[in-house]
Amino acid sequence: MPKLALKIDVDTWRGTLQGVPRLVEILRRHHAGASFLFSLGPDHTGRAIKRVFRPGFMQKVQRTSVVAHYGLKTLMYGTLLPGPDIGKHGADIMRATAAAGFETAIHCWDHVKWQDGVAGADMAWTETEMQRAHRRHVDIFGVEPHGHGAAGWQMNAHALRMTQRLGYRWASDCRGSHPFIPLWNAEIVDCPQLPTTLPTLDELIGVDDLTADNVHQHLLRLTSQTPQDQVFTLHAELEGLKFGDTLERLLTGWREQGYEMVSLGTLRDAIDPTQLPRHEILWGEVPGRSGRLMVQGEEFLSTWKEAA
Repeated sequence: MPKLALKIDVDTWRGTLQGVPRLVEILRRHHAGASFLFSLGPDHTGRAIKRVFRPGFMQKVQRTSVVAHYGLKTLMYGTLLPGPDIGKHGADIMRATAAAGFETAIHCWDHVKWQDGVAGADMAWTETEMQRAHRRHVDIFGVEPHGHGAAGWQMNAHALRMTQRLGYRWASDCRGSHPFIPLWNAEIVDCPQLPTTLPTLDELIGVDDLTADNVHQHLLRLTSQTPQDQVFTLHAELEGLKFGDTLERLLTGWREQGYEMVSLGTLRDAIDPTQLPRHEILWGEVPGRSGRLMVQGEEFLSTWKEAA
């Protein structure tokens, strides 16, 4: 039975407070596993306003109605309003999510700061941000996190090395087609990448007549064409709120297609890392998303024995 891992990015305080509990309810009703990747520090969503100068950003905003999904108050956090500490105020919700049987992992400390700053950051900056998130996870859950999924699929060489240094069993920091061992300029990073393989709702809705009412049909066509393990990224602020009905239609459809909905940890358990191909992890573009992000490059070598 092919596996479809549900990776849930929780970017904001609103997503934590309102979206996460609803997602837990939906997933339990459909007997679906998932991984919740939490933003664990301050919510500074309002500081993302500077992205208006990024090519393609305004088109995405217009298509997905950011105000409707994130709320006006959230869009003022970090500018006109102080940003709430998500990990501090949302710890009970996060612990309840784990108690309900769902995997928890690291998304970031400060979502906007990471997404807009990590590409050009040095080792000290990167290590500070990742260690803050790591320690907060331990404080909240009492256990070490097992995985990491970068905000906005944004990373740098130092961050990739940190996934290995911190002992993560898996990372989901990029877009791609299948699990792999990442290489950065031919340097092996010993932490398997489980890339997001399917387009996200906010990349699809508003394009080619796709709406919240029919976008599930497009995604189900994609997964029916290639019955293989998949990773789908959803957001607490979208599927956990206004797109909840869309998610329910997807879960029903994937179950009918024979997929087992699982966490990223469960997908990782089914993999032998020594048999994974090596791929460079590169900067690239993804249709429907503004700016550049981490993508899976071409296969380097299927095994190092072939190079011997």
